[in-house]
Amino acid sequence: MKRVVVGGILCLAVAAGPAAQSQLKYGVTVTADKTVDFTKLKTYSWFNGQPAPNKTIDAQIVAAVDRELQAVGLSKSTSGPGDALVTYFALRRSDSDMKSKPDAQGGRAQITVGTLSVGLFNPGTKKELLRLRLDKPIDTDPAKSETTINSAVAELFTKYPTKTKK
Repeated sequence: MKRVVVGGILCLAVAAGPAAQSQLKYGVTVTADKTVDFTKLKTYSWFNGQPAPNKTIDAQIVAAVDRELQAVGLSKSTSGPGDALVTYFALRRSDSDMKSKPDAQGGRAQITVGTLSVGLFNPGTKKELLRLRLDKPIDTDPAKSETTINSAVAELFTKYPTKTKK
């Protein structure tokens, strides 16, 4: 039984090696519905996604997204769901830097990476209209969280469809 468990762990480690190397690509990715005219979206409302468990971080992300949505011409709906539903998903992970020199136990340097994804959805069908995703090494110092969040959300919205050249 012990051999099966050890063998399973080794198989996972071998399979995860190439995956860990490929995850070291950081930056913004955009998935947009090509049939949507984003210039026609004028209002939005929030719905639940996977918010940050820390309430302060959650509030900072929501405020930053609100600010960026206003900058691209959307305003928060005062009644009804608006032209789009907005949500975000946030997580933090550690990546192994496969280019770093192994330590005495063979371990590699760890990189703390934040992933932030903001989605816009059709309020009637819940079909995804837009997904902006950022994977980026982050500073986890709580004193710098608001600056880190504001920077990350601003970076996401540089790729908003009305800001990019067609």
